[in-house]
Amino acid sequence: MTAGTLTPDLLKRLQTVDTPTVCNAIEVAQGQRGFANYTRQTLLASDPNAGALVGYARTATIAALVPSTEDPAVIRQRRMDYYRYMAESTGPSLVVIEDLDGDDAVGAYWGEINTTVHKGFGLAGVVTNGVMRDLGDLPTDFPVLAGRIGPSHAFVRVEAFDTPVTVFGMEVAPGDLIHADRHGALVIPEAVIPVLADAIERLLATEKLVLEPARSASFDFAAFEQAWAAFEATRT
Repeated sequence: MTAGTLTPDLLKRLQTVDTPTVCNAIEVAQGQRGFANYTRQTLLASDPNAGALVGYARTATIAALVPSTEDPAVIRQRRMDYYRYMAESTGPSLVVIEDLDGDDAVGAYWGEINTTVHKGFGLAGVVTNGVMRDLGDLPTDFPVLAGRIGPSHAFVRVEAFDTPVTVFGMEVAPGDLIHADRHGALVIPEAVIPVLADAIERLLATEKLVLEPARSASFDFAAFEQAWAAFEATRT
């Protein structure tokens, strides 16, 4: 997938809608239900009022529960290589990190320093199953969606980068297009990107068939039956 696939107009549109809308719109574009490449557990939002995160994935894995047995020089070099990889991102990009400690994740990789550094590199935010901290000190306009909150960095270090990762069931390859907000995250299939803007508009128009009558002062069951019949005739 190349950054040119995401047009400026589509990027702008995706930033105005929430992730559930995109999830449904993907099914509209595919013409069937069953899209499943999204997170399956609750993510905590550093800023619940932040807008949608949209961008191409820069990926890595980390661990922190126990000390590494690797040579410290190797760990330091990998860390610098990781930062270079993040700094060299082009186009709209965000970070997707898998904490290999899973349910035992304890080391907060995302605090004031790392969020500020990655924002400085031009990245849009983070999706991780790992830990965040320093909630009062994180930079604005850099949302973090994390699996948990904790006070310590423990023995956290980068294990690998530019590699496939899995975050709460969502499988992500480097360069995948991600949409995320306080509801969770998903991978937008490459095949639907050219038609996704139209699918979003069709989805929203279909939803209005029920929402607009339901918001009317004259709404009753008869109006609901009529609206629902029109809705059922058009929805995926």
